[in-house]
Amino acid sequence: MNKKEVKQVLPHYNFLGKTRKGQVTIFVIGGILLIAVVGIFFLMKADIIPTPGGENPDEDPVGYLETCIEAKVLEGTELIMKNGGYRDLDSKLKINFKFEEEDDFSDIVYLCYNHDNSYPCINQEPMLIQHLKTELKEHIKLKVDECWDELMGSLTSKDNVVKGTSQTFEIRLAPNKVIIGVDGELTLIKKGISSVQKYFEVIIPSKFYDLAIVSQEIVSQEATYCSFQTLGYQMLHPEFKIDMFQTGDSQKIYTITDKKTKEWIRFAIKGCTIPPAY
Repeated sequence: MNKKEVKQVLPHYNFLGKTRKGQVTIFVIGGILLIAVVGIFFLMKADIIPTPGGENPDEDPVGYLETCIEAKVLEGTELIMKNGGYRDLDSKLKINFKFEEEDDFSDIVYLCYNHDNSYPCINQEPMLIQHLKTELKEHIKLKVDECWDELMGSLTSKDNVVKGTSQTFEIRLAPNKVIIGVDGELTLIKKGISSVQKYFEVIIPSKFYDLAIVSQEIVSQEATYCSFQTLGYQMLHPEFKIDMFQTGDSQKIYTITDKKTKEWIRFAIKGCTIPPAY
């Protein structure tokens, strides 16, 4: 290549370099603008969607109730599961026991019991799911009343016209959740616009129902066959960890734990410790 040819090529090369640098700069600026637009979008979205239980109960009354009720519901489910299905164990059949890894003795209720060890245990709560709903409803009923009154007061304080009736509520248990159905008519007049809502469904994530179903199955098999196939059940339902401890007098204590949430339930079994005589 001669000198003349070199002079002709070099400007062309510099031009391409400048073009590429310009393209990179444009891409960088475009990326920054895109990030800024996305950020503004989510900030605007956060302003539009009311925070549950926050400053906009008139726009999200269900969210307000959910935030107000949730802690009491979870307190109740934890207490009831710890006690094997009961809020109060004073009048219940129970065993006082201490595990080596735990600091104190605790009362563990019998969900299946027979004073005669020659025969299978007798299911103490054949309608366990219904029983758990009743126990939880009793635990949270004052809090639900309180939260309903707080909702009415919060709406009224925002210069709205509020007409509310007294409420009643029900509890439904389902996989992975506790559902609180609040039935109470609420009429809200905001800036001259009237709206009416008659039913509020609050959903609290919980393994309350799921652990109860496993407990039912254990009790059913113990009452029928005097045993429960722990290993086989865990193979079919790997989300649960089931520990069975047999005491010195052959009573059984079951602890069922949800591996993901660490929620657990514990109860005792008594029966079938002496083979029946024929």
